[in-house]
Amino acid sequence: MTGSQGPAQAADGGPGRADLIEIADVHKSFGEVEAVQGASFEVRSGEFVVLIGPSGCGKSTLLNMVSGLMEPTSGLIRYDGSPVDRVNTRVGYMTQTESLLPWRSVHDNIAVPLQIRGTPRGTRREAIERIIDVVGLTGFESHYPNQLSGGMRKRVQLARTLVYEPETLLMDEPFGSLDPLLKLLVQEELMRIWETSRKTVMYVTHDLGEAISLADRVVVFTRRPARIAKIFTIDIPRPRDIATLRSTPAFAALYEQLWDSLRGEVTI
Repeated sequence: MTGSQGPAQAADGGPGRADLIEIADVHKSFGEVEAVQGASFEVRSGEFVVLIGPSGCGKSTLLNMVSGLMEPTSGLIRYDGSPVDRVNTRVGYMTQTESLLPWRSVHDNIAVPLQIRGTPRGTRREAIERIIDVVGLTGFESHYPNQLSGGMRKRVQLARTLVYEPETLLMDEPFGSLDPLLKLLVQEELMRIWETSRKTVMYVTHDLGEAISLADRVVVFTRRPARIAKIFTIDIPRPRDIATLRSTPAFAALYEQLWDSLRGEVTI
């Protein structure tokens, strides 16, 4: 049911050849600490790629470099053929930290990136109304963050990331703080939106089930310094019913393979 490919094949332009994001022999160090070591893989336009690995192994660092918030110590990151050497304005970045402004309503929180960009008021209002409908927040426009459930606050964060229509979404454990039921519901919402938009996504998680449920491919990293252990193709057909997927033999087989690739990298 599954296929896998080593990082060399993806980087060398075989069947996994990408056309949007290229991570080529990237190393990143912070002083004496080496966070990422020789990472090479590519992400195709419209592909949903999940990064998993032990805590602190450099997955978030890779997202930061793709976004242009950090530079590699060596190696190269290209976006749409050009080196990423400044803040990448073609990506939207959703982190695990809740960053909603408590004094702003749902509508006004979503408006923040459009205001920063100087989007005209009329255009801004239309965009916000559209994205509120997309994420299922109609009727809650005037509510404040403390009046919303955890899942709804995550929807506001997602709407704020999507409203200015970035080409690529970088998502760093965006739903990690939610309880399992809320997490499942928000994952389903994300999949519904992604199936429609087919944006390119790089998504960090520690949840193997989440990785299998969402991804086209899963990139497995070793403990720090992060090296690519394996890349798995998730060939479960789409659209997927996330709620029932976990009871299928295909899911069980993939879960076992992913865990086998990580077992020796996780320490307690």
